[in-house]
Amino acid sequence: MAYKMIVLDLDDTLLRDDHTISPRTKQALMNAQEAGVKVVLASGRPTYGMVHIAEELRLADYGSFILSFNGAKIIDWRTKEELFSSTLPPETVHQLDALSKQENVLIHTYVGDEIVTEVENEFTNIESDITGLPIKLVPNFVKAVKEPVVKVLMLAPGEELVHVEEKLQKQLDGQLSVMRSKPYFLEFTEVGVTKGTSLNFLIQKLGITREEVIAMGDSYNDVAMIEFAGLGVAMGNAPEDIKKLANHVTDTNMDDGVAKVVEEFVLSRLAVK
Repeated sequence: MAYKMIVLDLDDTLLRDDHTISPRTKQALMNAQEAGVKVVLASGRPTYGMVHIAEELRLADYGSFILSFNGAKIIDWRTKEELFSSTLPPETVHQLDALSKQENVLIHTYVGDEIVTEVENEFTNIESDITGLPIKLVPNFVKAVKEPVVKVLMLAPGEELVHVEEKLQKQLDGQLSVMRSKPYFLEFTEVGVTKGTSLNFLIQKLGITREEVIAMGDSYNDVAMIEFAGLGVAMGNAPEDIKKLANHVTDTNMDDGVAKVVEEFVLSRLAVK
């Protein structure tokens, strides 16, 4: 099988723990793009928090793509055209705010290029550090969200959020997509919107089949694309239940797991030709 697309989660997959790309991984991805393989960055991050990585990998030069906000936006990085966009209406955000207070967890969302929340907290600080977006503390979350937003996050220590996730997945079934991107981030997007559904939309537009796609990830918001792709890859640092769903398990994000897949399944086959 000649793979035509490599889809990559960012944090704990493409990126090392210091949020950088290893030289070996960067070289492998540049070689793949030179050979005509599309590279797609697929993250729960807002678009702004992915730009510097897209620039480092020269996605615009090779006509590659970004799936941001867990697939709620798809952007052609060469033209900067939004190929797909999904949002939540303010009333849904207000409903989630009420549920967060009911479950005694924190909440934040994105308004413009800011992260909006009522309470200063370690989890929103982590999101700000990862994405580069500033935090705007507001006295009233509901009043601060007057326009549609792309996604909402509930925040709590991992052991607490597991129970909230199970409860709200049942309660909001058919209304919203509910998934964890990190142990302490529970994400809400429009129903049916996942990295997997957005990837399906993109490959249909490009005339690529799912069998020609490699998707790599480490967390629960990556499951949909790992299961969808012809070669679904779990990182060595992924939880065991995610590894069981994958076609292949690679090394960790700290040991060039992405590079090893690209070299074995893409570049070595190009060399044989």
